Amino acid sequence: MSEGAWKDYCPWVKLLPTSVVVNVATLGPLGTRFKAPGTIGSVAGVVGYTLLFHYAGPLAYLILLALFIYAAIGFCGEAEVRMRKRDPGEVILDEFVAIPVCFIGLQGVIAGLGGWAWTLLLAGFALFRLFDITKPFGISKLQDLPGGYGVVADDIAAAIVTCVLLHIGVIFLLPLAG
Repeated sequence: MSEGAWKDYCPWVKLLPTSVVVNVATLGPLGTRFKAPGTIGSVAGVVGYTLLFHYAGPLAYLILLALFIYAAIGFCGEAEVRMRKRDPGEVILDEFVAIPVCFIGLQGVIAGLGGWAWTLLLAGFALFRLFDITKPFGISKLQDLPGGYGVVADDIAAAIVTCVLLHIGVIFLLPLAG
């Protein structure tokens, strides 16, 4: 796929005013007013997961996630163009959208933890931030993808690694907890 084809994959976002594109991509003031915007976007992602994804059935979860990822590719890619920066730090929609990927298949476990659910959410948050910042396992190469794909893909990959580790942790550690 040529560079132009990648950029034309989300043409609808080009029709929106710059203020809308930038405000969605930065989650309003969250990406611009605080230090460590990626961490703030991830915290917002945990809140978003809790409100939008946690109670969704498996099919609804995946459909909603696919729509969010598609929208993030469009908004993040167009924000790059309009802000004239490559993967701007203040663009945090990618972190927000990636966090629910961390918890795919874990809603029942999280619900079953009751008052201890926060421990799994915190572990997911911490692991995601670790992998998003360090970008191991070739995750950093995904940033080389053009446009919004490069902005979003590394976060999704970090979230997938986090999800796998959370599942492994649940399999091996949860039985020890009692």
